[in-house]
Amino acid sequence: MLVNMNEILLPAKKGGYGVGFFNAVNVEMAQAVIGAAEELHAPVMVGTAEILLPAMPLENVADYLIPMAKRAGVPVCVHYDHGLTFEKCMEALRLGFTSVMYDCSTADYETNAEKVAGMVTICHAMGVTVEGELGHVGDNEGAGKLEKPSDFYTDPEVAEDYVRRTGIDSLAVAVGNAHGDYKFPPKLDFERIEVIAKRTGLPLVLHGGSGLADDDFRTAVRKGICKINIFTDLDKAGKAGIGTGLQNGAGSMTGLIPYEIEAMKAVVREKIRLFGSEGKA
Repeated sequence: MLVNMNEILLPAKKGGYGVGFFNAVNVEMAQAVIGAAEELHAPVMVGTAEILLPAMPLENVADYLIPMAKRAGVPVCVHYDHGLTFEKCMEALRLGFTSVMYDCSTADYETNAEKVAGMVTICHAMGVTVEGELGHVGDNEGAGKLEKPSDFYTDPEVAEDYVRRTGIDSLAVAVGNAHGDYKFPPKLDFERIEVIAKRTGLPLVLHGGSGLADDDFRTAVRKGICKINIFTDLDKAGKAGIGTGLQNGAGSMTGLIPYEIEAMKAVVREKIRLFGSEGKA
């Protein structure tokens, strides 16, 4: 069933478990995510991010994701992640996404709070939930890599004010996490997560989840993380599945698709169990 973020994350916060958000830039990824969630009777969040739109336009993503979410036997939130522009967030709303992240984290604090508060007003009038980001989660490499990530960590005191001013439904935090492949195991600031969770009262979001150690996930969820974003692990699994299919003699795209889907489903199953959301639907 198609739901918004609150219908998934508020029970997760109350129950002390985490829920995975998985980017799905093609139908095979969507089948893997929703199929695994149904098998394990788990709520799930699925969608895309603005940076991924060159791989699949937003309208096309909506065409397959929203009907699949409506037919699903478990709660599915279709979320537009890291929306960098007002216009694209509005497009996501028009297309039927039930949740939006308006990422103004690179702006100054006043601009971030003002723009996100405006987005919340629009979205809440439509029954759509909003995620904001305070501090800034950088990348592990490339143009988005931060020289000193700790300079951009989320400040708990400022987070409390940000939540009050914006009215957001969930807060993405910068606590030592980063997008993409980790070359070295990150050191998450678990104490910071706990303090922010207590001061804001909101479900917290951990971006850059692919590649973290299992114990880090468990601790982060215990400290207040309710939504964990996964893409790199899923993307790499799909590629590996195709490789396995080729090794096994699959000679066509239709022959490779089952290998691709099953490899990605294995990742989703693993994360659902790790986050503690199995059986929570």
